[in-house]
Amino acid sequence: MPSIEIEGRNFEIDGDGFLLTPDIWNDEVARLFAGYDGITELNEKHWAIVRIIRKSWEETGMAPMIRVICQQTGLKLREIYELFPLGPARGACRVAGLPKPDGCV
Repeated sequence: MPSIEIEGRNFEIDGDGFLLTPDIWNDEVARLFAGYDGITELNEKHWAIVRIIRKSWEETGMAPMIRVICQQTGLKLREIYELFPLGPARGACRVAGLPKPDGCV
C-alpha cells in the first residue's frame, strides 16, 4: 500500500494520492494535503469548497457535481481551478480527504 509523509505524518493513499481512510480527515489533514499539492494557504473560498465536498461525501458517499459546488459557492469553474490548480476532482477532493471520485482521471 503506498503512503506519503507530510510534515512527519504518514498517510496511506491509493496510487493517485487519495486517502484510503477518509475518516482520519480533519482541518489539519486538509492543510497538509493542500500544502503537498502546492497550495500554501487555504482561504475562505478554499474552505467553502472543501466543506461542500466533504458534506456531500458524508451524506451521500459521493463528491458533489462541479455544478453544485459552483452554485453553492457562487464561484465560476475558472475560479475553482485557480484555487485548486489540480482541479476540483483531483485537487479539491484530495484536500477534502475523499477517496478518488468516480470518473476522476
